[in-house]
Amino acid sequence: MKHLRSAILLLLYGLITAFAVLTKHPDAKEPSMAVMAYYVPEKDYKPEELPLHQLTHIIFSFTHIIDGKMQFRNEEDGKKLEQLVEQRKNHPNLKVMIACGGWGADGFSDMSHTAENRQQFVESVVEFNQKYQLDGLDIDWEYPAIPAAGTGARPEDKENFTLLMKELREALDTLERKQTLTFASAGWKPYYDNIELEKVMGYVDYMNIMTYDQVGGNSPYTGHHTPLGYIKEQDLEGTPAAEFIANWKKERGDDRDYGPRSAEKIVEYCLEQGVKPEQMVIGSAFYGRAWKGVPLENNGLYQSNSGPYIGWAAYYNIRSEFEKNPDYKRYWDSIAKAPYLYNAKDSIFISYDDTVSVRMKSEYALKKKLGGIMFWQLGNDTKEKNSLLKSMFDGATQN
Repeated sequence: MKHLRSAILLLLYGLITAFAVLTKHPDAKEPSMAVMAYYVPEKDYKPEELPLHQLTHIIFSFTHIIDGKMQFRNEEDGKKLEQLVEQRKNHPNLKVMIACGGWGADGFSDMSHTAENRQQFVESVVEFNQKYQLDGLDIDWEYPAIPAAGTGARPEDKENFTLLMKELREALDTLERKQTLTFASAGWKPYYDNIELEKVMGYVDYMNIMTYDQVGGNSPYTGHHTPLGYIKEQDLEGTPAAEFIANWKKERGDDRDYGPRSAEKIVEYCLEQGVKPEQMVIGSAFYGRAWKGVPLENNGLYQSNSGPYIGWAAYYNIRSEFEKNPDYKRYWDSIAKAPYLYNAKDSIFISYDDTVSVRMKSEYALKKKLGGIMFWQLGNDTKEKNSLLKSMFDGATQN
């Protein structure tokens, strides 16, 4: 009887193991670096259908500072977050995090300005992450000491940001569930004049560098908004972009580098400042920016324009409406390591990331031994099999 029971148990174990192998996702490889998605719940919210097997972290966006505490503006977001956390039962290695802030989100300067205010906020974070059983927090303060989008700012933000991250680290470390602490940083050098970079990096796991929107929709010239390659000012010689930059410097009596920004450029800068490569996560854009009234020269790149054609477009729209439109021709910039589309008929220029450029970013992050790659945001990706995330994941899991 004892032998029969043992045989039955072995048979059951074999069946369970076989089932696990059969049901394991075909892409169930483990990337050797972080692959992080910011995610804003879609209108048709089905977290069980998200490609979570291709992510190490998903950052639910956003909470805000309300009455000095980290809170949702909409109660429905809490229910959606709970549904996302439930997906960990199918993806046990997935880290579910929460982002606080975002573009135009106010309250950071006031919240961090006094010890009492910081304490109230930090306690609310601990309570929030305990309630939802989260794996971490991303602070998206855009930006310390810079009143971007009309947000409050003061010079003391520089030191107060350090104190905030220190106190968050200490408080999150008291939780039973291990917590990842990150912050979203800008992809341009002046940002780093307003934070105590070395001190802050001592408290966080990763710095998520927003290497997108490197050229804004209101830029007087076209350019790459999310390039990887190290673009120098001399690479723009003979273009309206170069003329604009030269006049900018002359007006200000300033000879600093105002040339195009890129992932490689800001990574090299941060390495020079002593940031550990394994703490840097570079960004990709799952959306594009477009300009109208762009002349034919250089296939529209670094040319003048008559304003934004669209504020931004999700990648799934770019693929369905522009990439497949014969009036739009795709070009590849080997210096910027970035694609762009140009419509000579309608004088429209589109800067974006595609499957080639996002994979190249993953490969670059692996080569430089960076912490990983992240992107804004998952809901903008195509639902087709050859998605941006699939390409990014493949680049992150190669031998």
